[in-house]
Amino acid sequence: MNGSSRTAAFGSLLPDEMLDAVETTGIRCDGRFLALNSYENRVYQVWLEDESQVVAKFYRPGRWSDAAILEEHNFTMALSEQEIPVIPPLRNSNGKTLHKHGPYRFALYPCRGGRTPEFDSPEHMKQLGRLVGRIHATGAVQDYQHRLTVDIDSFAIRPQAFLLDNHFIPDHLIPAYQTLTDDLIKQIRLCFRRAGKIKYLRLHGDCHPGNILWTDNGPHIVDFDDARMGPAIQDLWMFLSGDRTYMTARLGDLLEGYTRFFDFDPDELYLVEALRTLRMIHYAAWLGSRWNDPAFPMAFPWFNTTRYWEEHILSLREQAALLDEPSLIWS
Repeated sequence: MNGSSRTAAFGSLLPDEMLDAVETTGIRCDGRFLALNSYENRVYQVWLEDESQVVAKFYRPGRWSDAAILEEHNFTMALSEQEIPVIPPLRNSNGKTLHKHGPYRFALYPCRGGRTPEFDSPEHMKQLGRLVGRIHATGAVQDYQHRLTVDIDSFAIRPQAFLLDNHFIPDHLIPAYQTLTDDLIKQIRLCFRRAGKIKYLRLHGDCHPGNILWTDNGPHIVDFDDARMGPAIQDLWMFLSGDRTYMTARLGDLLEGYTRFFDFDPDELYLVEALRTLRMIHYAAWLGSRWNDPAFPMAFPWFNTTRYWEEHILSLREQAALLDEPSLIWS
């Protein structure tokens, strides 16, 4: 199935078929559902006849192999067995977590709520650090075998080529974008060289604030869909933003909690702005790669406009300056 066919198949997932798929696992829906804020996959909150709820996650066709999805499931279940607050998939009566219905693959999850952490709070940052440290202590035990790695090729070189080859960037901005991203890739390589020998481990991979839910019992983390191999700092840097003084204070709180459960190599701090830049380049290409999915032009109408690319290039220029600054210091 080619990319267009996969998008078309995904777009044909209608409510009745989604509910029929959920019921093949042996549970009974009462017909109510709510589409949740997810674009890479299709995710729904589904009400059951007993008034309980589950979250049904339908995987984008062709993105991950079955083995890669199951590897993610097994990791989150291992974490949950250690009472680390993650949301593992539900097993059916046969012990399966990955289900198939027609062209679709899906998993069911318990429905859990929460609020956004208070990143200004030292205590919240310490608790986040403890959570990520516990995840990494388990993640370091073995490697992923079927999932990708956080690297310059997949987050910068290939995204840059994709955007240039597929004519997303206005013609008059192409020279500026290409020259700038070429220079950024060189700077990022230098950051990785400064970091030295990096230890790669199993990560959550996408620890942005939206994937952290806070309750009265503290944080729990959701959505391991982007789980990858990578340096520990990949799961920490997204909690750090603002000016240097502010980030340094938050870093201290975060690592105070983190190092209670797992060692941290301070040389990885050379990668903070490098990883931020990689995410920015990759994000633009991700939007472009999904542009044939009708959900994306509706959700991101500003993408693929001249103004977007002007602002994107300006943001990347700001990153170029940050990449030349000294790394954050943890003391």
